[in-house]
Amino acid sequence: MAMQNKNTNPTFYLLMICLIVMSLGPILLMLATSFKTNVDVYDVSVGSFFFTPTIRNYESVLCNVLWYEPSHVDYCDPTFGRALGNSLFIAIISTGITLVLGTMAAYALVRFKFIGQSTVSMTTLLMRMVPPAVLLVPVFGIWTFQFGLDGTYAGIILIYTAMNLPFVIWILQSFIVQVPIQLEEAAKMDGAGSMQILFLVVMPIIKPGLAAAAIFTFRIVWNEFLLGNALLDRNTRTVPVTIVNSITEYDIDWGVIMATGMLLAIPPLIFTFLASKQIITGMTAGAVKG
Repeated sequence: MAMQNKNTNPTFYLLMICLIVMSLGPILLMLATSFKTNVDVYDVSVGSFFFTPTIRNYESVLCNVLWYEPSHVDYCDPTFGRALGNSLFIAIISTGITLVLGTMAAYALVRFKFIGQSTVSMTTLLMRMVPPAVLLVPVFGIWTFQFGLDGTYAGIILIYTAMNLPFVIWILQSFIVQVPIQLEEAAKMDGAGSMQILFLVVMPIIKPGLAAAAIFTFRIVWNEFLLGNALLDRNTRTVPVTIVNSITEYDIDWGVIMATGMLLAIPPLIFTFLASKQIITGMTAGAVKG
C-alpha cells in the first residue's frame, strides 16, 4: 500500500504535465499560427485565442503544386514549394548513399583484418565530433574555387554524406559483429561472393541498425542549416535556409513561415514511423512463441 501511495504522488503527475506542456506548447503554437491571418497573428489581446482558421498560408506555400489557383494569391512564389522538394530529394539521396557506403565500410572493419584496423575504427568516430562550423570555411573555399560544386545538388549531397558517414559506420559495426559468422561461411560455400553475402545475408539481419542509422541521417540532413546556407543557391535551397532567408527587417509573414514549419515537420515524422517499424520487425524476427 505504501508503494502504491508513492507511485500516485501528485508531484509526479504535476511534473509530467509541465514536461508535456513544455514539449507540445511550441508545436501547438506553431500549428495555431499557421492557420491565422496576419491580423490575427499580431493581435495580442485575450480574444486572439479565438480566431477563424484559414488555409491561406498553406495555399501560399504550396501554390505551385496545387491543382487549383488560390484566389488570394496575386503572384505565386514557388520558393517554399521548391525548397520542400529540394529538402526531400537531398535528404533521401544522402541517406541512401550514406547507408550503402556505411554498411560496406562497417562490414570491412568488422570482418577483414588489416594493419591499423582499430585505429581506423576509432578515427571514424572522432571525425563525427568535429563541429560543422569548423569545416564551413575550408569546405566553402574548396567547393567554390576548386571544384565548382557550390549551388549544386551533388556538392551538398557529398558534404552531407561525408558528415554522417562516420557515425553510421560506428553504429553498424556493433550490429554486424552480432551476425553469426557461420551464416556467411555457409553462403560462401554455396558460391556467394563478398558483395552478395553483404547485401543478401548481412543486411537483412541488421535491419534494426540500418533503420536507426537511417533515422539519424535523415533528421540531421533535413534540419541542417549552416552548410546549406553557405553552399546552396536560390534554386537548390532547402527549407531551413529558405525560412531564415525569408525573414527580413521590412516584412515577416509569420503565418507563411509557421505553415512552412509544419510542412517541414511532416516528412521526418513519416520517415521515422516507417523506419521504426523495421526496428520492431527486426527485434521480433527471432522471437519464439512459447
